[in-house]
Amino acid sequence: MIDKTTFGTRTALFHTFGCKLNFAETSTVARIFASRGIQRVHEGDTPDYVVINSCSVTEIADKKCRQAIRSFARRFPEARIIVTGCYAQLKPDEVRSLPGVAVVAGTDRKLELADYLDKVLAGDEAEGTTFITPLKEIRKFSPSCSRGDRTRYFLKVQDGCDYYCSYCTIPMARGRSRSGSIDAIVAQAREVAAEGGKEIVITGVNIGDFGKGTDETFMDLCRRLDEVEGIERYRISSIEPNLLTDELIDFVATSRRFMPHFHIPLQNGSDEVLRLMRRRYDTALFRRKIEHIRRVMPDAFIGVDLIVGARGETEERFEESRAFVESLPISRLHVFTYSERPGTRALEIEHEVTQEEKHRRTRIMLAISEKKLKEFTERFVGTVRPMLVEHPRHDGSMAGFTDNYLRVNIAPRPELSNKICPVRIVSVHPEGEESEGEIVE
Repeated sequence: MIDKTTFGTRTALFHTFGCKLNFAETSTVARIFASRGIQRVHEGDTPDYVVINSCSVTEIADKKCRQAIRSFARRFPEARIIVTGCYAQLKPDEVRSLPGVAVVAGTDRKLELADYLDKVLAGDEAEGTTFITPLKEIRKFSPSCSRGDRTRYFLKVQDGCDYYCSYCTIPMARGRSRSGSIDAIVAQAREVAAEGGKEIVITGVNIGDFGKGTDETFMDLCRRLDEVEGIERYRISSIEPNLLTDELIDFVATSRRFMPHFHIPLQNGSDEVLRLMRRRYDTALFRRKIEHIRRVMPDAFIGVDLIVGARGETEERFEESRAFVESLPISRLHVFTYSERPGTRALEIEHEVTQEEKHRRTRIMLAISEKKLKEFTERFVGTVRPMLVEHPRHDGSMAGFTDNYLRVNIAPRPELSNKICPVRIVSVHPEGEESEGEIVE
């Protein structure tokens, strides 16, 4: 075990790529390090260790991780670099060959990083410095609950995925779907409430699949979390449309604590491309879900993931996707340009889209997103919404999110930090990303 006598007053820098789940896990790792005498580095300090929680969702993500590792090795030549996450799981040998890397650990080994570092520092490298569980043997669920940079907490409830969509490497990096128990997760939520936390974002790889292999369901979990006193807000992170049940939508509509905010991956608006992607729904089901949300929660924020330029997306199918997306009453798009991933079934699909055409299609979808976001946000000018006020930024400015996920800037009022206050939305920035507001006394 690592303790303060082993390390003295050592420091670590933590750098995270990718999803909210990664950020939650990094925060948990940082707490484990701190409990063993390794403090998070302060601005301007030189760390003894650099911990990189990597992503591999695209080739660009891999490239950014490699660039970061090399950059940290140049900036801190004496530091030991520890790399974990999806890139480390999928390409451990490549990661280990990069400068400064002392430890490589897979996605299910993050909470053991301090132990591995201890072995390396003690010179006990008989087991090597690469710790990867073979994909078929990844079974453990590692809990994480962490505070974000402002006021929200991120609560991991599920990990892994059994869907194997044709374009995706996540099942190869994260393993099979698995979850924590409802009792354990509720206990973590109560700890957040005891710390004064007001908002929790429920995270995972495929959270709608929560409880697979048990008699517990995601709906059961939400009902239990809704009973935790002290937590005033929950947000459901990305949930598959086929797992977003009407029961869950109606529950959110009537719950005081679950916010009117949904993040739903569509990935493509062409049924033929969805089939090639091996998605588990069609556009008709997706539309029904969106319309159901709008019917019971007219003011809900609905964000939608979209991939453009995938193999098989001919010009005709892209136009189908564009028309479908334009017709949906959603709030914004999260647009991703398709990236080839080694080992995926998508490589067997014949029609390829050129890079130039991918970028053109991306620009078209981003323009649609900007228009929808601006129109959605402008609906609320002059209205009053409840907003969780975040802690002041470094420059003293303050902002927060309304219940339906509008980001609103306010005049500095530090005494309101981490409080839910009524805010009147006064104006919207030209691109619709943010608004200006005033606290209603």
